[in-house]
Amino acid sequence: MYDVLAIGESLIDLTPCGMSEQGHPLYEANPGGAPTNVLAALSKLGKKTAFIGKVGQDAFGRQLEAAMKASGIDRTGLVFDSRTPTTLACVHLDGQGDRSFSFYRNPGADLELQPGEVDTGLIDRASMFHFGSVSLSGEPSRTATFQAVMHAKRKNKLISYDPNLRESLWSDLDEARRMILQGMPYADIVKISGEELTFVTGEPDMDLAIGQLYNRYCIPLIFVTLGEQGCVFNLRGERGCLPVYPVEAVDTTGAGDAFMAAVLYQVLEYSGTLDAITLADMEQFVHFACAAGALAATKRGGIPAMPALADIQRLCGTRHINKGNL
Repeated sequence: MYDVLAIGESLIDLTPCGMSEQGHPLYEANPGGAPTNVLAALSKLGKKTAFIGKVGQDAFGRQLEAAMKASGIDRTGLVFDSRTPTTLACVHLDGQGDRSFSFYRNPGADLELQPGEVDTGLIDRASMFHFGSVSLSGEPSRTATFQAVMHAKRKNKLISYDPNLRESLWSDLDEARRMILQGMPYADIVKISGEELTFVTGEPDMDLAIGQLYNRYCIPLIFVTLGEQGCVFNLRGERGCLPVYPVEAVDTTGAGDAFMAAVLYQVLEYSGTLDAITLADMEQFVHFACAAGALAATKRGGIPAMPALADIQRLCGTRHINKGNL
């Protein structure tokens, strides 16, 4: 059995790491991809994880396979494409460590995942299913992802969703909005940024946008990450807000993924059902998740930046959440 199975992209983040003697920028090839980062973080927190997705039959694809193996992620569902290269994301960092991306994916191997290549038996053996919106940005991975999501729903799996918008991967932003919203009805847990929330709802007012998302899709747990402004959370229509932990950010590439993983970790540790979660529980979830996200921002890359449990505990000052503690 797996605690969490994720479907989606695994790619290489080309992260700035200084200048050469000739004055040219240097880039470090870091293994990443949002669903892969989430699994790596969960594995580091002691959970059993598995991945479904496609990489190229090339050096970068082999690097990603090795990174998954080193992280303890089950690679049974990893498929290699001999014709399409592994997707690359060139990371651009501003003075505060905030990242933006330029993608080399026209197409990339992750987009070429076929519906018939999805091992639904892996989904059957998982407690929780996680997906994002990058794999919805084109075919055939869109169909493969939705078929996997629907299978997980039929099997009554707990489903988490990260509608991580990457505008440059979509030729039509109206289509992006439609596809991202199409994933919402399946989700029990959603992590979304403030900018993404405004994009999908068309509502600039935070409270109204959250209310619109909740009232339309009845998602039990919604987490809206706001960067330095903290996190707003919504539990069955009730809301709260908590600040982030101040750190010196180096690269925010994996911060949201570490946050997502920390939330899923605590849901898995929680001894009750989602219906039994209280606002006080949500506050504890968010404290822990904000600490995880902050720590991830202090290191370069995705998978390499995922924090250890002891470091999260040290930053947030809370003890390990054992079953029955909440």
